Amino acid sequence: MKISVLTPIYRTDERYLRAAIESVLAQTFADFEFLLLDDCPEDDREQVVRSYDDPRIVYLKNERNMGISAARNRLLDEAKGEYLAIFDHDDVCLPERFAKEVAYLDAHPECGVVSGWTRITANGAVNTYPEEDHEIKWRMMGGPTLWHPASMIRKSTLEATGVRYEAEYFPVEDYMLWLRLLPHTVFHNLQEALIDYRWHDGNTSVVRKRQLMAADRRVRAWARVNCPELYAEWELCRETVRRVRLWGMPILKVTADERETEVRLFDKIPFLRISRRFR
Repeated sequence: MKISVLTPIYRTDERYLRAAIESVLAQTFADFEFLLLDDCPEDDREQVVRSYDDPRIVYLKNERNMGISAARNRLLDEAKGEYLAIFDHDDVCLPERFAKEVAYLDAHPECGVVSGWTRITANGAVNTYPEEDHEIKWRMMGGPTLWHPASMIRKSTLEATGVRYEAEYFPVEDYMLWLRLLPHTVFHNLQEALIDYRWHDGNTSVVRKRQLMAADRRVRAWARVNCPELYAEWELCRETVRRVRLWGMPILKVTADERETEVRLFDKIPFLRISRRFR
């Protein structure tokens, strides 16, 4: 089997869950198993999942709530595919996501993780991420530069390194997973949107904002100690923001990093953009 699609479920809105399932079943690449693990036994979604008559679907249910890290690790253990497609229960896969990621991994055996851009369902805006391995890695010192729910991981990479999701870093256990893998494999981002990301009040980043920020600080502190060269490069190149004020009112916002300088009027109106090559 080529792909195992790994999706934890926890009290998912039925509308969102159906949209997520249907987007996987509609993929142009069809050689996959679709593992859905319900981590809320007292309020499960079994009836929703089993309403789809597709032999590729495998419904699993924990006898008790284990938490997202343990649930993701159980999915890793259950997976039979060569590649692991990470996918959240309330997002939507674009139709050719699997085909494009499989094609890249097949053509680049040195690459252990491929991901891509994401499109926000509410407004159609696209979140972009760097393409090449080294830029992905040094920018990772300032935060995740691969979108976890759009990623596909070579299973042999995890098996060879023993890297797993770590509950002590919840709710940024995915960020820590990437940092653990940094010295062991090559990363790549396809330069196009692969999923539609559903932003809503139930997102972990909204519900657990304070906990997320605290965990993020701990993970970045770990990166600073364990990846000193990459961290130093990030500190040299990271974005700076300056504001020009007149009578206390922000007139110009100047944002600069190693790639470009952008000037906006009143924080919002694009005025000037200067691109440059990082040396």
